Amino acid sequence: MRELIEIARDLARSGERRILGIAGAPGAGKSTLAAAIVDALGGRARLAPMDGYHLAQAELERLGRADRKGAPDTFDAPGYVALLRRLRAAGEEIVYAPRFDRHAEEPVAGAIGIEREVPLVVTDGNYLLLDDGPWRQVRGLLDAAWFVQVDDDLRRSELVERHMRHGRSPEAAEDWVRRVDEPNATLVAASRDRADLVVSRSGVVAVDQSGR
Repeated sequence: MRELIEIARDLARSGERRILGIAGAPGAGKSTLAAAIVDALGGRARLAPMDGYHLAQAELERLGRADRKGAPDTFDAPGYVALLRRLRAAGEEIVYAPRFDRHAEEPVAGAIGIEREVPLVVTDGNYLLLDDGPWRQVRGLLDAAWFVQVDDDLRRSELVERHMRHGRSPEAAEDWVRRVDEPNATLVAASRDRADLVVSRSGVVAVDQSGR
């Protein structure tokens, strides 16, 4: 973890706004890693998670997509791209980003304020490296992109536990992981080669400078 924090710290020292993207499959530990980096850098970094661009539950139900919430087309991808463009421009005194409330299972608009002087924005999510539809624009807006890799059995087990903590029965949690999370994980795994670094929860696993 110390190595990853130092890489992020170097990005924050560049003298201009940088954006670090952390991608990976559902349950890989992206959010935990992103939060740890932001915490370590203090006021020099701010977190702007992709999950804030989940479509609202009512809209997912209207579209008939609520039963696969978390798939690429259950997010406002163009809205997320627009946020990244605003953050890169760093022309506004403050940019507000949404966050996702996992207890309410709903996005919360304007929940994260990112001031112009903050040199590093860390954003995490499943689809940052996806080369399809509006998602393909994301990679070019990131100054650095990491892919978090973790043992699949451990990841699935932790996903089941997460779903149970948020109210699903063990059976329903296992069904959701099998039916929804794992197809998304397969899709995300195919985007790994677009990352600069492949990392574990503790450090660098591999470097690939051909990611873009």
